[in-house]
Amino acid sequence: MSLIDEARARTEKLQERMAGAGISHALFTSESSIAYLAGFWGYLGIEFGRPTLLVVPADALPTVITPLMESEMVSEMTWVNQVRTWEDSGQNTWGRALSGTLPEIPGELWIERSDAPAIVRNFLDDRFPDTVLRDIGPILGEMRMIKSPLEISVMRQAGEVASAMMKAAHGSLEEGATEYESALAVIDAGTRAAAGFLTDAGWERFVSPLIHNLQILQSGKDTAMVHRRASVKRYARFDPVYFCFCNMAQFKQYKLGFDRMFHIGDVTDEMARVQEAAIDAQQAAIAAIRPGVRAEDVAAAANAVYAERGYETGYRTGRSIGVAYLEAPELKAGDHTVLRPGMTFAVDGGISLEGRTAGRIGDSIVVTEDGCEYLTDYPRQVLVTDR
Repeated sequence: MSLIDEARARTEKLQERMAGAGISHALFTSESSIAYLAGFWGYLGIEFGRPTLLVVPADALPTVITPLMESEMVSEMTWVNQVRTWEDSGQNTWGRALSGTLPEIPGELWIERSDAPAIVRNFLDDRFPDTVLRDIGPILGEMRMIKSPLEISVMRQAGEVASAMMKAAHGSLEEGATEYESALAVIDAGTRAAAGFLTDAGWERFVSPLIHNLQILQSGKDTAMVHRRASVKRYARFDPVYFCFCNMAQFKQYKLGFDRMFHIGDVTDEMARVQEAAIDAQQAAIAAIRPGVRAEDVAAAANAVYAERGYETGYRTGRSIGVAYLEAPELKAGDHTVLRPGMTFAVDGGISLEGRTAGRIGDSIVVTEDGCEYLTDYPRQVLVTDR
């Protein structure tokens, strides 16, 4: 079975659930949900009033609504036969196309409340003022928790791509080199690794191997600035350097979390202590992961290490990953979800000492029948460059 075949099967499963719950129509607007159900996605990466929509009735075939200029590619990528187009000017608007796929006056409509763009919410409020908008997110989110063997195999490939990226990041580090040169090395290595898994035939010919998005990278005194981007800063001896691939490590729309901290030439005692604590906290969390354990208990295992070493606990220890960077459940206090085989998580260790240094590490794992397995791989230790 291909990813496209699985997307169709997922949609049919969703329709069964909708029918059982008395849900007539669901509207999907997020790129991740559309990829999960319809098997395609775009590469614009920005929202500027040109929505692509997926309408799923409980008892009829779904419909994709997309801009005319993207329709040819969309039609080739998706299994959905009904593709309605709209144009930026004239009478053929996306609103008219959407209205034509819904009941004339729906009593209720299920949407992704947290992901629906404002332009779509405003249209629905104006066009259907008496319609109750309900949240389809939790229903689809529960389906997305458990990955199929095919999904896990794709995520393993994403892990190989990410590992090539991290190896290139490490190899780029030396005194006097710049952050942006490291980012270029990461992009090059990841793109070449991803290309090795692709063909130019069928659905895959629309899958770009190119690693994109701005590289999250901090070095020196800025390492506590969690999401700073690569700059023209040059590395100096003793600099800690933090690479986060959480918005870059992906393949065929499946995302991973992957982080490492390196040290240029040497490492101070304080930096080593902080990094070792972050690693130990992450490893305690990963050791706790197995079926039957609650998500919050995994976070508690990491938090115990932070407390023992005298550091503050972070917001969370990990998050579910898949076709989105953040899915449900999360490894944090208060999340009572019981872990099951096939769940996939990014599991982090993180400490920030503002204005001084930081310790960070992150890997992605899949829950197995008796524990978990890594999807990403690179040494889990204090990493010091030799140049």
